[in-house]
Amino acid sequence: MLTYLGITMVIIGITIFIIKPFFKESKTLHKFTRQRNLSMIIIGLFMSIISGMFFYAEPGTAYAVQYPWGSQKAVVHQGINTKMWGRLIPIQFELPIKYVIPNKKNELGEQSKYANVDIAKYWAFSDAVKARIATSVVISINTANEDQFLSVADRNKTERNLIRSRIIPNIDQSIKNTCKLMDAQDYISGQASDFDRYFKDQLENGMYVLEEYFASESREIIGDSSTVRTVTNKESKQKRFRIQYKNGEPVREKGNSLSGYGLTVVQAVVTEIDWETTFDKRLQLQKEEVAQTQLEKQQAERQFYRAQKETAKGEAEKATERARLEKEQIQKTIEAETRAKVAEFNLIEERKNYEVAQFKAKTQKTMADAQSYENAKLVNAGLTPQERAEWEFKTSVNVAKQLKDLKLPEIYIQDGNKQGSDGNLLQSLIGADLAKKMMSQKTSKE
Repeated sequence: MLTYLGITMVIIGITIFIIKPFFKESKTLHKFTRQRNLSMIIIGLFMSIISGMFFYAEPGTAYAVQYPWGSQKAVVHQGINTKMWGRLIPIQFELPIKYVIPNKKNELGEQSKYANVDIAKYWAFSDAVKARIATSVVISINTANEDQFLSVADRNKTERNLIRSRIIPNIDQSIKNTCKLMDAQDYISGQASDFDRYFKDQLENGMYVLEEYFASESREIIGDSSTVRTVTNKESKQKRFRIQYKNGEPVREKGNSLSGYGLTVVQAVVTEIDWETTFDKRLQLQKEEVAQTQLEKQQAERQFYRAQKETAKGEAEKATERARLEKEQIQKTIEAETRAKVAEFNLIEERKNYEVAQFKAKTQKTMADAQSYENAKLVNAGLTPQERAEWEFKTSVNVAKQLKDLKLPEIYIQDGNKQGSDGNLLQSLIGADLAKKMMSQKTSKE
């Protein structure tokens, strides 16, 4: 600006010097005296010289300075620098490039003055669905390598030409290739992140080489394993594109990448997609269908859980009744077991009582046998005939009396295997009792 102003002042001063002699009567020209004209010319020359020698580098901008004598340098720091009437090629450190979908008034909205903004274009996906794709791309220049930066500035001349001739064609080609790799339905079904990844990778490292192939549509199985029905379209094959690989790496087009210009992709994302009207209608129908399906699914699940609830309630009632019956069964079983135990203990008690009675009877029999034996020995010990006759008389008299008063045991248990040789039981008992009484009488006489 100062250069143009200085040159203008010099031209005006020289022009006044030339035409003033021809317009001597002009009062306006007489105001420009010789001294004033020389001052204006000198100031103009100074301004043009100063502005041609120096320039102010704005922050965030790199400058390629090309001198008249053929050399050049890069200026990446802000402040006043010398240019010595050379040419300046300013390029921002980061170049924002945006595709924007206009609103209903065909306005792009408020945008930064440092961003390069264009209207988003329509692109076709693999299934021929078209959409206007809005993207936001930020490209960073390489200021660390001065030679590379000066080469890019020299070949492209201006920042705008760099954007229009190098960056935007790469952006368009990346979007086009990425759209070929997927259907519109795939994009809205979860492959949006893949779209951004393919888009950025191609911008930075070069375009993919795509190859055509025919994809057979998979058959949709309807029904269970016992009854299988398939549904297929008439067009069973569809032309598709995929990335060509070699040694596990994607094949790329040579000489078509931003990295070759020292440019780095800082950001490359899809900010918005405006689908064509037909696809929007299809999406709306799909949304309604999905919503209806979800509603029916929820209703089916509600019915299922209601049935589960009733089943669980019935199982709980059955468990309660089963527990009650099992409790009664256990009580009855315990009572029966208790009675059986009591009966078993009673039987043991009766058996013990029986054994005691047996031992008592055997004891009495043994004592009676011993007494009878003792009496027999006494009789055979040498009684006189008179004493024996008297004893027999008294014995016969007392036998009847003793028999009358004799109290025999109500229960008597005899060993069936042992046969007595000294008489039967009655004789033994009577003899034992009589012998006992005779001994008592004899003892009383003595």
